[in-house]
Amino acid sequence: MPEHRSLPRSGPGGVPTAYEDHFAADNLPPRALWPQFNYDSLPELAAYPDRMNCGKILLDDMVAAGHGDRPVLHLDDATWTYGELENLSNRIARVLVEDLGLIPGNRVLLRAGNTPMLVATWFGVLKAGGICVATMQLLRARELVYVIEKAQISHALCDLSLAEDMEDARNRTSDTCRQLMYFSALGNNPADCSLDRVIQDRPGDFTPCDTAADDTALIAFTSGTTGDPKATMHFHRDVIAMCDCFPRYLDMAGPDDIFTGTPPLAFTFGLGGLTTFPMRFGASTRFFSAPMMPEQTLEAIQRYKITGLYTAPTAYRIMAGLADKFDLSSLTKCVSAGETLPKATWEAFHKATGIPIVDGLGSTEMLHIFVSASRDKMRPGYTGTAIPGYEARVVDEDGNTLGPGVPGLLATRGPTGCRYLADEARQQNYVRDGWNYPGDVYEMSDDGYFRYVARADDMIISAGYNISGPEVEAALLDHPDVLECAVIGAPDEARTNIVKAFIVLRNGSGNDALVKTLQDFVKAEIAPYKYPRAIEFVTELPKTETGKLQRFRLRQQETEKES
Repeated sequence: MPEHRSLPRSGPGGVPTAYEDHFAADNLPPRALWPQFNYDSLPELAAYPDRMNCGKILLDDMVAAGHGDRPVLHLDDATWTYGELENLSNRIARVLVEDLGLIPGNRVLLRAGNTPMLVATWFGVLKAGGICVATMQLLRARELVYVIEKAQISHALCDLSLAEDMEDARNRTSDTCRQLMYFSALGNNPADCSLDRVIQDRPGDFTPCDTAADDTALIAFTSGTTGDPKATMHFHRDVIAMCDCFPRYLDMAGPDDIFTGTPPLAFTFGLGGLTTFPMRFGASTRFFSAPMMPEQTLEAIQRYKITGLYTAPTAYRIMAGLADKFDLSSLTKCVSAGETLPKATWEAFHKATGIPIVDGLGSTEMLHIFVSASRDKMRPGYTGTAIPGYEARVVDEDGNTLGPGVPGLLATRGPTGCRYLADEARQQNYVRDGWNYPGDVYEMSDDGYFRYVARADDMIISAGYNISGPEVEAALLDHPDVLECAVIGAPDEARTNIVKAFIVLRNGSGNDALVKTLQDFVKAEIAPYKYPRAIEFVTELPKTETGKLQRFRLRQQETEKES
């Protein structure tokens, strides 16, 4: 065991921190810029102790409560129980501490698709006292480098199938991410995977780190309109709070449920819906080796009697037209998030299946859903109301509450909220007077239901993914043929929006071959789903007199084409 030498220190809540690496605490925003947190709005929240480890609560405590022999994770035909997951996560925690020298507060990058082993490593990190930094498998090396350097990653656990970009990213950094091990989807490939090999001879017991409730548990990255991902910091208390609000009070999880879905666990939407929510209530989650398209999802629901589904509106639109081919009688709990759920999609799916989709508004900054409604209270065309534990209102630019039917900025607060890592400017923009401003324009009905109007920034939401236009622009500008470019979201019936790039070339007028070349170039530089599905070559871009791009004019142009 490494010898820990740092002095005791109080965490942000005044309780002594368990962390000897103080990076997270040192890079929290000033307390004056935090949102107002309400920990007394629900009895569960008010009962939280000053010291808690969310990994222990969600896994070890569930085993102690009698769930040890119940299934928790499935991958194709393999099933793990809560007890088996506890044993494996304990062995991973031992490797992190005893072999890789992790000290409490170190940041650990996790990189994999949705697999049981990713969940096991997540719990292993938390129980060892590390801070989880999960990354989506589609990210390329240049994107990983930003995450590694921003969060000052010390350790990484990565699926072997993703080794190429992981190695490339680590080689591009200097003093960070020096400890790296690889694993397989089920942790059963010791011949090729270093972590799979080392954990085999480790004991399956481990005493979880005695973290404070206000020690940082995870750093979640999300894209912003400036092109640089934003890093949000969430405490152990926050992870449990998100489980004790939406799924508990809207009756969205029970011990006999089996969940599946499409969002990556690296997104907080997927982390909650496919890991922490089910485990808080003794349920299980089913993953799959192959990508799950809508038809394959429906086949899986029929075959495995799945009861709960988390996915984006795009998938629900397609499934509505296929539902009559499958037995979906087991399915009762469907959640949509990632983008607004159109009324027509809700009605089509309900007509085809009889299931009311639960729409949810959440954000990485808020950790998970804060506006929604229970299945029996969903109203087509509306997102819902502030869920128990949260408040929400529609305000003007000065923070004044607006009346029913008047569009304005949505503001919210509750037991979770925004804390950006070392980003005071963005913190001041997102949090104002104790309220979180997610960047959405809403209007409210007379009885408190919120209806989505638009995004207040330049984020492109396509098929449930948040895509930063400037990030795509930056990748395109690395190509030698591109002189200038502007990227926007263009309306699209199937995906809500698609990424469209307007490009000024250094020479020539462009052609179909160059379109494909540029698309392939972007796919190789950043996550492939961010590539521009449409490219238009232009001779100039609209700008202000000071030379700033006027993307809104391009958006107006695309909207007018649709009308």
